[in-house]
Amino acid sequence: MLKPVNSFENAKRQLDLVVPLLFNDYQDKKRLNRAVRLLKKPQNILKKKLSLKLDNGKKRSYQSFRIQYNDARGPFKGGIRFHQNVNEDEIKALSFWMSIKCAVVNIPYGGSKGGIIVDPTKLNLRELERLTKQYANFLTPYIGPWRDIPAPDVNTNGQIMAWMLEIFEKRKRHHSPATFTGKPIELGGSEGREEATGRGGVYILQAYLKSKKINHKKIKLAIQGFGNVGYWFAKFAFDAGFKIIAISDVSGGVINTAGLNIDELKKLHVKFGNLKEVSSMTKYKFIENKDLLELPVDLLVPAALENAIVLENVNRIKAKFILEMANGPTTSDADEILKLNKIDLIPDVLANSGGVTVSYFEWIQNLHGYKWTKERVNRELKEVITNAFSDIQKVVLEKKITYREAAFYLAVKRIIDAMILRGRV
Repeated sequence: MLKPVNSFENAKRQLDLVVPLLFNDYQDKKRLNRAVRLLKKPQNILKKKLSLKLDNGKKRSYQSFRIQYNDARGPFKGGIRFHQNVNEDEIKALSFWMSIKCAVVNIPYGGSKGGIIVDPTKLNLRELERLTKQYANFLTPYIGPWRDIPAPDVNTNGQIMAWMLEIFEKRKRHHSPATFTGKPIELGGSEGREEATGRGGVYILQAYLKSKKINHKKIKLAIQGFGNVGYWFAKFAFDAGFKIIAISDVSGGVINTAGLNIDELKKLHVKFGNLKEVSSMTKYKFIENKDLLELPVDLLVPAALENAIVLENVNRIKAKFILEMANGPTTSDADEILKLNKIDLIPDVLANSGGVTVSYFEWIQNLHGYKWTKERVNRELKEVITNAFSDIQKVVLEKKITYREAAFYLAVKRIIDAMILRGRV
């Protein structure tokens, strides 16, 4: 049994590890230390117990959160997750990582995150709508297009954003589509948003392989996660000619050393509901999630929830390099061992930043009342995200540090510079 890891302690440790790299950039060390201390805590912590009357007449209460971490570089930005394992420290960590992520790709946002402790599969659609609208009502005074811009995350989607938008606009008495991103296309959502995180991850992977002069057709991939991010990453990687030998969802996964057909697998997943069922009803061989992480592949892609690679299993990781598509899938302790083992790791704050980048494009379109084509969205995404990789690659080579250290160095410096310019420290 793997020991549970406190995500926020992990996030703060990542910050601590990058501080020595910043020392030579600031003459005033006291000011730097003050800025770091401020960055170790969120600006605003919003919490409320929501009371929901179920269709059977029973009343239930659900704890909800919105944590606004840092807005020195622009309005807060971050997703909302509905999950039974949501907790305050997790939301703090995710809001911190959003601050870092936006700075990594150099878009003018700060970071935030929200969530409700709820298993949405236990609610019917009417109950889910009522709970969502209660949450939106609670958040309305604290969000807006120039204040805090929510988006979908785990177990939330465009429909959830549409319900929240309706409540916000009713309270404000004017239209404000730029308050939310990840909306349905009909309500101002952007083309290409649903698949943006997965597509962006493939762009980053291609940039990394190009920098290393590695032929993509000669590498084998294993992907943990077949939700929105894992599926779209797998789909675009498969279409680009990558060989994916294993992929999993919460039930477990399937493996085929000759390579999986992702299009066929998606149809079977829809038909049978999960990959364990797919394996039992077809020729596909079953694999446990923990075993998938330890396969002898070239590239491992953790694309599910956080804390997949931890101290207890890191030395069994056989991949030559890792691309983090989930948020926080590797703990700091495990990170240090991967560094010692000379396994390149492309961090989440870069690898999965395609989603927030296209959310930024959606916000721009809403503010201007103008719609981009999918081709333009994808072209602009590739430019922003590959420029971010190039910036980080330069730091990796100049300072001889890891990709995570380089990403955090650049992002933290950009945030601290903004805090200093504003006179916050």
